[in-house]
Amino acid sequence: MKFTRLFLFIFIFIIIMTMAVACDNQARVKGVRERNRLEKEPEIVVKLTDGQEKQMKFEEYITGVVAGEMKKGWPANAYAAQAIIARTFALKYMDENKTNVISGSYEFAQEFKPENVTQELADAVSKTRGEVVVHQDDYIKGWFHASAGGQTTSAKVGLAYEKDEPPYIKIVNSPDEMAPEDVQNWTIEFSNREIEEALSSMGKDIGVLEKVIIEDRDRTGRIIDLSFKGSKGSATVKAANFRNELDPKRLKSTKISEIKKQDDRYSFSGAGFGHGVGMSQWGAYAMAKDGRSPEEIVSHYFKDIEIVKEYD
Repeated sequence: MKFTRLFLFIFIFIIIMTMAVACDNQARVKGVRERNRLEKEPEIVVKLTDGQEKQMKFEEYITGVVAGEMKKGWPANAYAAQAIIARTFALKYMDENKTNVISGSYEFAQEFKPENVTQELADAVSKTRGEVVVHQDDYIKGWFHASAGGQTTSAKVGLAYEKDEPPYIKIVNSPDEMAPEDVQNWTIEFSNREIEEALSSMGKDIGVLEKVIIEDRDRTGRIIDLSFKGSKGSATVKAANFRNELDPKRLKSTKISEIKKQDDRYSFSGAGFGHGVGMSQWGAYAMAKDGRSPEEIVSHYFKDIEIVKEYD
């Protein structure tokens, strides 16, 4: 009798453990855990680019952000991955600033363009409703950019981030081969005057520009520091800060292979578009085309993270 009871106990225990492992594996496949930190979907206020403010449901805002940050006709899972990052970015921002108000401009938060929403995009966003990225149960900084040029970088290099490097940021290879040619490889010229004015606005008055020097790079090929010599002296600045001051849409990244002096101008040749930290959108595009899930795409670009469902 004792043997029978022991056998029955072991049999039941094995069944329970098998079911638990199966459930755990199922959760791992999707990569999402129910957390429900928020009781319901938040109501927020969006500052529109025309100066007006509009109150809306959070998911409506996220759908408009994905439409502003990604092009029409992209794979559904790329949209869905962007939605996870956009939610995380927005909730982190509002948590840190103790507000439910957020800008609809990319200069201050994320690009919000509800006029670009398609049914396919809206359906893709709804697939990941409520999903966000956390590290040690806190929202991560949901950084993303257009193209990593083949490899992402650290926050300290890509963003000239002055605080400790976030533990969830990692340098990874990124499949950016489907990015447009003028993103994969580009050359842009700036006049000496444009460079002098950018430096002056950074508090560095070097007079008439004479020379641009690449001081150092990280292992991804991105420039960390740039030095400038002029008629009034020299200055060294973070390349990421200089790019933002000069023109981040024209100087597409700090992954600059060469800087050439040409009369009263300098040409910059490089690859990629954006700061290169976190998720590459063109990398997400390629991974989605390859059949990767939104959660797999996000997990590729960040380490030691968990994707959780904040609200139903």
